[in-house]
Amino acid sequence: MISIQLPDGSRREFPAPLSVGDVAASIGTGLAKAALGGKVDGQVVDLSHVIDHDVQLAIVTDKDADGLDLIRHSTAHLLAYAVKSLYPDAQVTIGPVIENGFYYDFAYKRPFTPDDLAAIEAKMTELARKDEKVQRRVLPRDEAVAHFKAMGEAYKAEIIESIPADQDVSLYAEGAFEDLCRGPHVPSTGRLKHFKLMKVAGAYWRGDHRNEMLQRIYGTAWASKDDLQKYLTMLEEAEKRDHRRLGRELDLFHIDEHAPGVVFWHPKGWTVWQEVEQYMRRVYRDNGYQEVKGPQLLDKTLWEATGHWDKYRDNMFTTESEKRDYALKPMNCPGHILIFKHGVKSYRDLPLRFGEFGQCHRNEPTGGLHGIMRVRGFTQDDGHIFCTEDQILPECVAYTALLQKVYADFGFTDIIYKVATRPDARIGSDEVWDKAEHALMESLRASGVDFIISPGDGAFYGPKIEYTLKDALGRQWQCGTMQVDFSMPGRLGAEFVDEDGQHKTPVMLHRAIVGSLERFIGILIEQHAGALPTWLAPTQVVVANITDAQADYVAEIVKSLQKQGLRASADLRNEKITYKIRQHSMQKLPYILVVGDKEKANGSVAVRARGNQDLGVMPLQDFLNRISADITNKV
Repeated sequence: MISIQLPDGSRREFPAPLSVGDVAASIGTGLAKAALGGKVDGQVVDLSHVIDHDVQLAIVTDKDADGLDLIRHSTAHLLAYAVKSLYPDAQVTIGPVIENGFYYDFAYKRPFTPDDLAAIEAKMTELARKDEKVQRRVLPRDEAVAHFKAMGEAYKAEIIESIPADQDVSLYAEGAFEDLCRGPHVPSTGRLKHFKLMKVAGAYWRGDHRNEMLQRIYGTAWASKDDLQKYLTMLEEAEKRDHRRLGRELDLFHIDEHAPGVVFWHPKGWTVWQEVEQYMRRVYRDNGYQEVKGPQLLDKTLWEATGHWDKYRDNMFTTESEKRDYALKPMNCPGHILIFKHGVKSYRDLPLRFGEFGQCHRNEPTGGLHGIMRVRGFTQDDGHIFCTEDQILPECVAYTALLQKVYADFGFTDIIYKVATRPDARIGSDEVWDKAEHALMESLRASGVDFIISPGDGAFYGPKIEYTLKDALGRQWQCGTMQVDFSMPGRLGAEFVDEDGQHKTPVMLHRAIVGSLERFIGILIEQHAGALPTWLAPTQVVVANITDAQADYVAEIVKSLQKQGLRASADLRNEKITYKIRQHSMQKLPYILVVGDKEKANGSVAVRARGNQDLGVMPLQDFLNRISADITNKV
């Protein structure tokens, strides 16, 4: 007798082995029809998987995350099936599930075109409608190699040859197409209905630039037509908000091939940068941080002492002078420890908080660079707190509250909190890890937030909190961090004298709120679709005249606004006022002030707010009160 425990705790008994699909059918015809696979003792399997012993079983449908992964994985195979049907000479390689979809890499004699993608997608729809059964079989490794070589699939054969000779491999077939795959898959192609091919890009075989270039076709797949449409609509909105396009249209910055991965900030963009930096500088000042500045170039021996030379060497920019090797710093931490070491520190000095707007460089692959979101040269609002073990908890509590306020000021209130705990390979005693993990979790509880625990994802030297923002489109951006470090201060010989006169190694808390300023500004641009809040907008108000007769009055108003600390400019061009208004509206300015003879005579201004809002005519002081309130309230 086989006993199967279901998610609700109930049990079902069966006299003989049976498939997951059979179990679903025994529960109900509706479930059998909806079933895509099963989860046996925590592992996702095909509906055809045979259960021959007592297990815990959950039936997987398209309502489950595992079900969506099954759909996407199987749709990747459907894509390969369609490509082979249309272009028999193409060779298939790999096709994994990725966030929101899948891709498949192909080797083909010519580049795929947009027309090809349309034809492939149509073929996928045709094959899905055939509702062909997806069937699994297992072959010995060498037999599978011979099978794919006979089919002319050299890449598949190479993949299988890398598997130990004594292992069997599984193949999945649908119609005339058979592919190497561990599975699992949906039971038939008819379950794949809501998909779209997105783009084609180049990709090196096995990710190695020394290998041949393949063609990677990206696609997305969803459980329902509505879900697919929502995703496509979100992508359209994301395209409108793309920081690279807005950066160009609003004249904020550009990336130049002469300096790949480094940002050229234009005057307007640098104004935004300065507002963010000066805001964070006030955060430093108001929360007990002492701002410091470390050098860009540091000797190789320092990076060897910290362990970065062995583990991070390929991502560092290096140089040599007078037979000494140096590296541009990829992070600020070692420099702060060297500042801490300068002079004797007492327990009375702790916690000691250093902050730096530290410019770092990391040799990111060219293919991974993305506007100002992923760059090679970036600046962090980096901070390090040197403290005792007993001070970890209060420091983390204060930091989380501070981070929440900062994010709220920038317009982010939806935050995901994750605590990454001790990995198997680590340094430090269990007692110290217990204290550090407890402090991180208690700091979040004290802030009244829920959090996720990510077991084993901490660094070898300490646990951490990751703070992830959700933007206006629901996308997630991991920005802030609080990391407990038991290792680096000791490696570099940092000490303080405790109340008994003993020399002790401090705990080092690594913390950043916005993280990379470049990336954070990119997030802000996309969050607000370029219409930055008044306090961040590079130009907050423009004053435009209707005729030359108001030129002096415009200059007077602009001067008055600038004296109040506002970023104001005049538009005295000999253009129609409707043209001026339209042009400045496209630049997403918070306010446009229009003045004609009537406004000049009355000492007033006609106010237009962003979003084509006509606020009417008002005294200049009333407008000043309004815009001052916007800035104070960070709107």
